[in-house]
Amino acid sequence: MKKAKQLVLENGEVFQGIGFGAEGSSAGEIVFNTSMVGYQEILSDSAYAGQIVVMTYPPMGQYGITDEDFENRTPALAGMVVRECCETPSNFRFTKTLSEELAEHGIPAISEIDTRMLTRIIRDKGCMKAAIVDAEMPKEKALELIKKSKAEKRPVEKVSCKKRWFKRTQRHKFDVVVIDCGLKLSLVDILNKMGCNVTVVPFSTSMEEVMQFRPDGVLISSGPGDPRELPELIELVNGLKGKIPVAGIALGHQIIALSYGALISKLKAGHHGGRPVKMVKDGRIITVEHNHNFTVDASAIKDSAVKVICEDVVDRSVEGIACRRDMVLSTQFYPEGAPGPQEKLFFDTFVEWMKTNGQEK
Repeated sequence: MKKAKQLVLENGEVFQGIGFGAEGSSAGEIVFNTSMVGYQEILSDSAYAGQIVVMTYPPMGQYGITDEDFENRTPALAGMVVRECCETPSNFRFTKTLSEELAEHGIPAISEIDTRMLTRIIRDKGCMKAAIVDAEMPKEKALELIKKSKAEKRPVEKVSCKKRWFKRTQRHKFDVVVIDCGLKLSLVDILNKMGCNVTVVPFSTSMEEVMQFRPDGVLISSGPGDPRELPELIELVNGLKGKIPVAGIALGHQIIALSYGALISKLKAGHHGGRPVKMVKDGRIITVEHNHNFTVDASAIKDSAVKVICEDVVDRSVEGIACRRDMVLSTQFYPEGAPGPQEKLFFDTFVEWMKTNGQEK
């Protein structure tokens, strides 16, 4: 039998609903995601570590959970909020329901919420903390739970791998080291398809250790938290510049921008889901997947060789930078999609730089 639950916001607003997923309570920063599909990839994206995710598209769970579509096998988000949760998926590949997957990992969730109103609150008032609790819990006690919950410092430490691992491909042309800040497995798959053997290493791996793998390129993955809390990664980028091609995605983009002197600020409500991005070079506009709460101010970069290569159509925030001299490239959005379309130009440029900087295997 389903149990009544409530979502309590830090500002005192309360939404009554029906619980699914795990029993118990959970608190964290609440954000909304506008994707219509891809809930499995979203719940298994480590960049959501410690956050409660509101899905704006009404029904979720329609095609269940499939073993092949995980971005990470251990979801790190704090909770999920949906308008409607489907308990009878229609998909020949599904192995369990969305509710069962959340329950397995101890993640509480709530449905039958007016997610349109909730999204407007987050959009207008900004990100805030919230809690999913039993319906019987007094609001005062829920607010106390929210108050006691603290944003985890350096959440990358929690989601990064602890030891290096490999994923190889036949007749490979390049060797790429991926710095795991909360890696999405679809990124590794795309690198394999482009002829790259991939070595994944913990975020704390030093430059000397990275170079022992004799990589043709280094990629810094997406992940959770404030990039300003990761000075060792900024130092790593500074050490690699001009030696081998370096690429960064999402958190990796912010790390690269910081290495050139950019400023970082927190967005009011974050960017989560599909957003239009304009390519500066040719004016092309694409809609690509995002998941970040921080944005880059490139006006503080004094190096004229660093160029802004794409920007958000809505708020003009920096979506990508490149420095051909240093062979450094980054995007704020997810070029590997999952969910969403792929932006192959990012990977093509990275591979081309590896090709011109060295020799194919």
